[in-house]
Amino acid sequence: MYNYFMRTTIELKPEHRARLLELAARRGEKGFSSVIAEAVDAYLATTPEGDRVRKRALSLRGKLRPQEAERLRHAVARIREFWR
Repeated sequence: MYNYFMRTTIELKPEHRARLLELAARRGEKGFSSVIAEAVDAYLATTPEGDRVRKRALSLRGKLRPQEAERLRHAVARIREFWR
């Protein structure tokens, strides 16, 4: 499996953010990304559909031709310019 990360934005209730920061601090971490990652992994592990979807998504890796991939990267970058 490839070992890379993607930055994203999620909306949290203030009390959830506070709890996540508290959990991360107890583990000696500054941010709570690893706590979120563990929660997502745990959730997906309990979702029967999750494993099938994940395998399907990973099977598509490398299917785009280089110019298609570059166009997609460019389009995503333009869309992200308008995110909050």
